[in-house]
Amino acid sequence: MALIEDITQAQQELTQWRHELHANPELGFAEKATAEFVANKLESFGLAVHQKVGGTGVVGVLNRGNETRAVGLRADMDALPMQEHNTFDHRSQKEGVMHACGHDGHTVMLLAAARYLSESESFRGTVNFIFQPAEEGLGGAKAMIAEGLFEQFPCDVLYALHNAPGLPVGTIAATTGTVTAAGAFFDINITGRGAHGAFPDHAIDPVILAAEMINSLQTIVSRNVRPRDVAVLSITQVHAGDAYNVIPNSASLAGTVRTFSTKVMALIEQRVNAIAQGLEAAHGAKIEVDFRTVFHPVVNDANAADTAASVAQALVGDAQVKRSLPPGTGSEDFSFMLEQVPGCYLLLGNGDSPTSHPVHHPQYDFNDDALGYGASLFVKLVERELAAS
Repeated sequence: MALIEDITQAQQELTQWRHELHANPELGFAEKATAEFVANKLESFGLAVHQKVGGTGVVGVLNRGNETRAVGLRADMDALPMQEHNTFDHRSQKEGVMHACGHDGHTVMLLAAARYLSESESFRGTVNFIFQPAEEGLGGAKAMIAEGLFEQFPCDVLYALHNAPGLPVGTIAATTGTVTAAGAFFDINITGRGAHGAFPDHAIDPVILAAEMINSLQTIVSRNVRPRDVAVLSITQVHAGDAYNVIPNSASLAGTVRTFSTKVMALIEQRVNAIAQGLEAAHGAKIEVDFRTVFHPVVNDANAADTAASVAQALVGDAQVKRSLPPGTGSEDFSFMLEQVPGCYLLLGNGDSPTSHPVHHPQYDFNDDALGYGASLFVKLVERELAAS
């Protein structure tokens, strides 16, 4: 089985769509123009379109026949708050906002699949095309679910995909079990007592406390988490002071935690709070911790993963399908949807050349050569799950 010809023949048009979205990125829950772009395309394909689902989310519904089985296909739409360093013509036109994770490509692949299926009689049942806002740690999946996503648009199975730099274009990973990690963000605010830098005995130095906090937090994974349990704790921000000769009144830290189980995440949260309370008591400072678990692990259903792998094998050949990969410590809020409906989160090769950049890099760009693969994969999954008798 080759890629779908109608989709590959539209490569230039799909690339133009993708470049338009890349040049006009929008942050989570602010994807108004992106949502309008998506809604207009879906309406032009003849789908029933529902907007403002979970804020700026869009759902397109396509029915064939009287069968009740339904498949959900999901793509994320938001960009990241970072400055793009690329110089090509379709680079971001918005200061400090960039499609650095390929959600522009995900959106276009799902739109291409919607257009093809809208003109096809190759399936029977319902397809719910779910365009999700705010995947990048802002809770877009939760917002859609809270507004009745699966009550209004019931699904028997769900599929989503994410581009994967480092895998050759045309490679598809469909694995059973845990695929990505749970993820948390934390902020720690330390309030001490400021003083002149020449008189440190007058201070409760929040900078020293921040340093102690950093060292202590690094012992959680090495000394509290079992060696066989994977966990990552990274301090990514440190802020304190603005003068050479002044001990500041406060300091702050921020960072992220990744684990493959919610139990380990709960342990780490407990230890972060305990360390803060101990240092607070020892030094007479005030330490406030805001620990937020924003992602659960993505866990693929075995049956859905087997179906996806079979479809991928027919599409690109067995050599290009990876049925077992170790889970990655990145996170993805599709996890919350998979807690509601069984499904599979797939990885799609974005290229493995020496010039390829990882996601969340200021020179990342989605590989347009992957568009036909993702769109064809979405279509073939629908045709397998909703096969016309």
